[in-house]
Amino acid sequence: MSWFSISALVTRSALHRPATRLYPFERRTPYAKTRGHIEFKINDCTFCTVCAVKCPTGAIVASKKDKTWAIDHGLCILCGNCVHDCREGCITQCREPWPPMRAKEVISYRQDYEAP
Repeated sequence: MSWFSISALVTRSALHRPATRLYPFERRTPYAKTRGHIEFKINDCTFCTVCAVKCPTGAIVASKKDKTWAIDHGLCILCGNCVHDCREGCITQCREPWPPMRAKEVISYRQDYEAP
């Protein structure tokens, strides 16, 4: 490689934007049909347990008696069955990804009062 080609490469690299994204500061926008994570609104839920029955992996556990709802993100395959079959619309699928898990993570919700 000659001195001229090295200096041309350095000059070209200095004048153009980097080829990669500066990750923590510039995040990529999710694609249109990206499956991110499941979000749940406990105040809208009637605990009909249809979502738990329709979940093919058993990631959702709902109890009408205890008024609890839990999801295991390690088992969830983001198929969307719970979202489509929820009568109240309290389960939604967000496009942003869930933060990476470091251990088995089960997120549980409990309704402590009667919803009007």
